Amino acid sequence: MNPPERAPVLRVRDLVKEYGEGDARVRALRGISLDVERGDYLAIMGASGSGKSTLMNILGCLDIPSSGTYLIDGADVGRLDEHQLAILRNRRVGFVFQSFNLIPRMSALANVELPLVYGGVGQAERRARALAALEQVGLTDRVHHEPNQLSGGQQQRVAVARALVTAPALLLADEPTGNLDTASTGDVLAIMDRLSESGRTIVLITHEDDVAAHAKRVIRLVDGEVVEDRRQAPVDGPPPRLRPSEEAAVR
Repeated sequence: MNPPERAPVLRVRDLVKEYGEGDARVRALRGISLDVERGDYLAIMGASGSGKSTLMNILGCLDIPSSGTYLIDGADVGRLDEHQLAILRNRRVGFVFQSFNLIPRMSALANVELPLVYGGVGQAERRARALAALEQVGLTDRVHHEPNQLSGGQQQRVAVARALVTAPALLLADEPTGNLDTASTGDVLAIMDRLSESGRTIVLITHEDDVAAHAKRVIRLVDGEVVEDRRQAPVDGPPPRLRPSEEAAVR
C-alpha cells in the first residue's frame, strides 16, 4: 500500500482581497488559486500595484483575504484565531524582508535566536540552532557583531538565518535583494539556490528578472490576477551541495 501523499505547503483557492467601500473600493486580488509543492522555489513577479505585496502578506498570515481559502502545511488559516495564527507564523513561516528588520544593539546571534525565544525554546538548544543557522549563511565569524557593524549583505544573511532557525515549512522572501549591491545580491541568491537544492520551499517576491531567474517557477500578476505561471530551469545549473551540518539544519 502506498503511503498517503503529503499536502502542498501552500494551497490557495479563489483568494480575493478588497480595500475600501463603494466607489472607493479596490480589488487588490481577484480570485487567485495556486498550489506550492514541497521543495518548490517560486518567484512571484509584477509591477507596482499588481497585488504581489498583498498576496505576500496573506501568504505570510500578516493579512486576511476578503474571501477564499488558504492552507499552509495543511492548516486552514481562515479557521485559526489570533493566538493560533501567531504560533503558525512563528513555527511554519520564515520571513526575509527587503529592509532586514534586525534589532539594533543586539548581536547577530541574538537576532537569530529571537524567533526561538518567542517559541519557548530553551537557551542551550536556542544557541545551538542559531549558531548552525549562521554557519549555514557563512557568518560564523560575525556572530557577536551588531547590525551596524555588518554590511548590508551580511545583515540580509543574518535575516535569512533568522528565517531558517525555526526550520519552517515555508521561506517567504519579500524583495530580499532590493537594498543590496551586485556582489551582496549574488551572495544572498547563492544561499537561496543552495537551500532550494537541499529541499527548502521558497516563495520570493521580486520585480527583477535576474532574481526570478534563480527560481524553478515564475508566477506573474497583473491587476490582482495570475497572467502567467511557468516552470523554468534555474540559472547556473545545480548549486553546490550544503555541508552535512547545513543539511541537518534544513531538515
